[in-house]
Amino acid sequence: MHELAAMLIKQHVRLPEEGKTFDMYVNDAIYYDLQPEQKLYYSDNCFGTADAISFDERDYFLRIHDLKTGVNPASLHQLEIYAALFFLEYDLPVNEVEMELRIYQNNDILQSNPTVVDIAPIMDKIVTFDKLIEQIKKEN
Repeated sequence: MHELAAMLIKQHVRLPEEGKTFDMYVNDAIYYDLQPEQKLYYSDNCFGTADAISFDERDYFLRIHDLKTGVNPASLHQLEIYAALFFLEYDLPVNEVEMELRIYQNNDILQSNPTVVDIAPIMDKIVTFDKLIEQIKKEN
């Protein structure tokens, strides 16, 4: 499903507006000009792939969307981690950027607008644990 969604987004193929999870995800990604399957990399110890992401440099606005195909309730925490990785990778000031995170699941959209208070502690954990892992690797 993710591969198909990425292809449709890249080719700007809009789907029927019927309120279905997959269609909403693809159409919104096209509307907001998101890049599908974007790798986010801080180090060999911490990286991930956002389903769809965009950063508007003019408005300093980060948008991350995630497609969930399972039925178990999803958490926005994964998207907060992606946001933290984004800020670490691109060395941008998290306190100056507005964000919108969305999970598309079960014909619904779960949305959050985290702030520096939410993302900075995650960034700190990533940096701290990455250093710890590297230290352990050197000792072994």
